[in-house]
Amino acid sequence: MTGCSPSPTGQGAAPASGSASSATSPAPAPSASAPSQGSPAPSADYRPERFADQVATHAASAGVDPQLLMAILYNESYKPHDPAFERAWQKSKPDSAFGIANMHKAAFDEAKRGRPFAGRDWQELPDDPNLAVQAAAWHLHDLAAQLPGTWPASYTKDEMLAFGYNAGAGNMILFAQGTKPGTQAQSYVDTLRSNWDKAGQTMKHSR
Repeated sequence: MTGCSPSPTGQGAAPASGSASSATSPAPAPSASAPSQGSPAPSADYRPERFADQVATHAASAGVDPQLLMAILYNESYKPHDPAFERAWQKSKPDSAFGIANMHKAAFDEAKRGRPFAGRDWQELPDDPNLAVQAAAWHLHDLAAQLPGTWPASYTKDEMLAFGYNAGAGNMILFAQGTKPGTQAQSYVDTLRSNWDKAGQTMKHSR
């Protein structure tokens, strides 16, 4: 989950012209939040490996490691990403995250500034996995720009960025400066490590 504050611790195709259904009722107008072209057809399958092509595309555009981006998706797959579930959950927890990359509104709004998806809205994330992957890639890009030049040798650069994704840029910087990560942040990186090889294999098979 991303966007924490610092602390020490698609629509289906319309009926063909001339068909019975199109003669009796007009095709619905496109939704303003229709999934972007890179998203797979709507499905209840939100396994991270299903989005390997989107990960490869957006990681390359943002200049981040596709294995890291895929590992983040595996980390964030701990909860259902069905749009209806996410919206129902958000009603009871307004500060909850949206989309397959579990992004909070503040993090999304920051990541989209000056980017190709600047005109998109955080509320679209549950319905558009491609947008979620794109936003996560650029968020990692921005975190990399804020990461100090040195950090504890026990962590890789990708692991430091995972700290930032989970706990926020402020905490990432503190951890780089030597502050011991809290239990939740450390658990997130431990999970990333357990997902790392799987993420690498997923991206290797996507090529």
